[in-house]
Amino acid sequence: MEGQELQRLFRSLESDLVERKESLANKDRVSEAICAFANDLPHHGTAGLIYIGVRDNGQCAGMNISDDVLLELAGLRDFGNIQPIPSFTVQRQVIDGCTVAVIAVTPCEAPPVRFRGRTYIRVGPRRAIATPEEEKRLVERRRRANLPFDLSPVVGASVDDLDLAFFRSTYLAAAVAPDVLAMNERSEQQQLAALRITQDGVPTVTGLLTLGLDPREFLPCACIQFIRFVDSDMASDIQTEKELLGPLHQQMRLADDVLTASMSVSVDVRSGLTESRRPDYPVVALRQLLSKALIHRRYDGTNAPVKVHWFRDRVEVMSPGGPFGIVTRENFGSAGVADYRNPHIAEAMKVLGFVQRFGVGLQIARRELAMNGNPEFEWVIGDNHILMAHQENEWVI
Repeated sequence: MEGQELQRLFRSLESDLVERKESLANKDRVSEAICAFANDLPHHGTAGLIYIGVRDNGQCAGMNISDDVLLELAGLRDFGNIQPIPSFTVQRQVIDGCTVAVIAVTPCEAPPVRFRGRTYIRVGPRRAIATPEEEKRLVERRRRANLPFDLSPVVGASVDDLDLAFFRSTYLAAAVAPDVLAMNERSEQQQLAALRITQDGVPTVTGLLTLGLDPREFLPCACIQFIRFVDSDMASDIQTEKELLGPLHQQMRLADDVLTASMSVSVDVRSGLTESRRPDYPVVALRQLLSKALIHRRYDGTNAPVKVHWFRDRVEVMSPGGPFGIVTRENFGSAGVADYRNPHIAEAMKVLGFVQRFGVGLQIARRELAMNGNPEFEWVIGDNHILMAHQENEWVI
């Protein structure tokens, strides 16, 4: 947004395009405002602006807009409390002699957007929680948008192909705030649509991967191939081979079982006084990289599964699909650099508890490997795949 427009809106009253905050004392309120502008109920089709460091009456609050403040604001998208992941920019501006932070929130193409399970909207100069009718309007809007593949309806699938019992007992309660559910004014069909499980009554790619009874019937690539080799190359004998099937939460739980069963634990006794037990690899690190592989892989134009190959001296995780968006070969793995080929699959993995915070999976994996005595993992980036490998422990028994 140009400087003149930023100045004009800064001087205007709060509206369905402008909100002011005196400080960051309540970051939840800022997140609610981001959510509301991302939903863009009035359908302006332009960014909503949040000015940090100015009072409601337009007077400058004299807040120190440091680089740390800007980083803190930018980090609000990574905590996973706003779903699906919003798109916004944060910048420092000096307007009429007042230094402020400006958050410019891009309207979401696939609303509704929720903050901690609640759909916030802008009603003139105030925020509100969307009514069922307003939420329905948001759902209908995304039918006309150019949506990512993970929201494509799957031809031939129906609601009968979804595990609705799991949806009612587990997924719905994890995705939507209790007080919103307590209102109980939405039909199950509306709930499925609002959570991007269905589109016009047909399961989406995200819906089948999240709740499908047999996702592979419609998405042949929807599985994890696990192979444990006896030696250090693929020409060696196979010790164990498994296909991990089902919706993503089932694949992840089966993977945990297989990885744990494949692990050996070494014992280090020093001076006969202390005993240290360490596994070949920390399961937490392998889980982080596997969840990233499932979230960021391509699900269109390929029948290749995510592959986990366990060799005598290393573990390799291969994800179909190269870098996406702002992630390149050069910046892959850098802290704070993240983009989402499948933002709604990422949302589902967060709802199901397999992601705690976005953009930090590789950092968690690095930390866990280092704590376990493993060297840094390596990756090979191709045009159509990303391969991540972990070497064995280097400590002496």
